Amino acid sequence: MAELATLRQAGTLSPARSRAGDRLAAKVRRNASAHGFLIGAVLCFAFFSWYPICREIVLSFQKTQLGVTSWAGWANYHRIFHDPTFWTAWKNTAEFTVLALIVGYAVPFLVAILLNELRHAKGYLRCLVYLPVMLPPTSALLLFAYFYDPTYGLFNDILRHLHLPVSQWVQSSGTGLPSMAMISVVIAATWMNMGGATLIYLAALQNIPGELYEAAELDGAGLLRKIRHITIPQTRLILSMLLLLQIVATMQMFVEAFILTNGGAGVNNNTLSVVNLIYQYAFALSGASNYNSASALGVVLMLVLATFSGAYLWLTRDREATR
Repeated sequence: MAELATLRQAGTLSPARSRAGDRLAAKVRRNASAHGFLIGAVLCFAFFSWYPICREIVLSFQKTQLGVTSWAGWANYHRIFHDPTFWTAWKNTAEFTVLALIVGYAVPFLVAILLNELRHAKGYLRCLVYLPVMLPPTSALLLFAYFYDPTYGLFNDILRHLHLPVSQWVQSSGTGLPSMAMISVVIAATWMNMGGATLIYLAALQNIPGELYEAAELDGAGLLRKIRHITIPQTRLILSMLLLLQIVATMQMFVEAFILTNGGAGVNNNTLSVVNLIYQYAFALSGASNYNSASALGVVLMLVLATFSGAYLWLTRDREATR
């Protein structure tokens, strides 16, 4: 700036160049605060997200014995792929994801449609639907653990009053697909998390022009036809986005099974998920290389989710481009 002023006073700087320099200086001053906030955000992401990811990848190729770290190559990956519980965890995770999509993806959308059709007590009902999201997950799951108790739980009391057979719920040892234990975990997870998705769907529904429904009613369309031909096409973008987010979230299921089944494994590992297995590798199993095996399994999970997300986004983009 001092050199610019000196040149201007000496008359060696043309008026055009002087105005350009002034505009550049004003632009730098105007964007300084924005750049400062951006740098802070980048540093936070680098320290709390990118560095742990890079560190996890490095740990997955190392082994630690008696505090000494050395290079292990693919040994940790070889170990986890030859662990029988590895495939059990992936099967349970896939089962939980499918059930969560059937229940947890459809129910919030139907509840949002119902709330959108109501004329009275809308605010109260929205608060009631969102209330479980505001509860601490541990408190909500401990409440469900009490409901699921085979001896004095609320759900079995209801079944007894209805003269129906009681269930072991999360303590069920059934090997069927799906098992009652996994269904119980899905019910608890859906109740805990459906509030946020419901409000997002409700906001999308309220942006649909009412003239479309009025025209459909004049044509004699019923509720199901209006949902099929108006509601779903008009909210397709939100449905696609939440489908991807829900699959990524359910594939990382941990706290629900961990609390409801006292450690996540359930009976005969029928609720053991991939993230529960990562926890067991890192903290619950004996051996000197558990953190490294846990890191290897975490990298595998990250690659699976990244591959699925990339393929899903590519297919969705291609489908939108053809419309």
